[in-house]
Amino acid sequence: MAAGRFTTFGAEHFLLLGLFLAGAVGLVLLGRAQRGTARARRSSRVLAVAIPCVTVPSQVVQLTPDRFSLGSSLPLQLCDLAWMAAVWALWTHGRVPVALTYYWGLTLSVQGLLTPSLVETFPQPGYLAFWAMHFLIVWAAVYLALGLGLGPGWREYRVTVAVTVVWAVLVFAFNSALDVNYGYVNHKPGSASLLDLLGPWPVYVLAALAVLLAGWALITWPWVAAGRRRDRRTAGGGGGPGG
Repeated sequence: MAAGRFTTFGAEHFLLLGLFLAGAVGLVLLGRAQRGTARARRSSRVLAVAIPCVTVPSQVVQLTPDRFSLGSSLPLQLCDLAWMAAVWALWTHGRVPVALTYYWGLTLSVQGLLTPSLVETFPQPGYLAFWAMHFLIVWAAVYLALGLGLGPGWREYRVTVAVTVVWAVLVFAFNSALDVNYGYVNHKPGSASLLDLLGPWPVYVLAALAVLLAGWALITWPWVAAGRRRDRRTAGGGGGPGG
């Protein structure tokens, strides 16, 4: 990787996406092979420990005096909440943290992979931390959902929406008070992103929320439908001999 500005969908970007896809496929296959076994819990916790081993040191570096920036160093981005949710989900397999990881990882963190907003370049610490964190969040989501078969229901959908809206309101207030732009809720990022398709502020904020609500509902429905099918099969099998 040559030094210079990162180019979205350039050769370097495609190489990184290829590495991400290879890891995602491997984790899905691992999860499916271990589904319903004690090994799944052990593998989940190994991945849970791996995430803070990457994210915590990079956060500490960002907070050191020579690297600190009020507008970018604080752990206020939604991806910061996402990696914490992923650790919680991997360690406990709880429905709410699994859902937070699923929704945030497979939509918002994926957007970060596809349209990264990067200032640093390889091999600077911020560059490596950005890609490692986003890889691990999305890998956790696909491992839990597509590998282990842990998906959300409508209750978890509503909880995720509520948590996300509360985060957006609090971050907007923080941004407004200190003239920063965490979460891009006060204005769009300087680099190209999907937000460019959604109009000016505040239209793009409301449009993004509407898109998230619809997209999250769409990726919730298959899990709800699968659960109903299982319930019908269980009910149908319960009335037979020895049922």
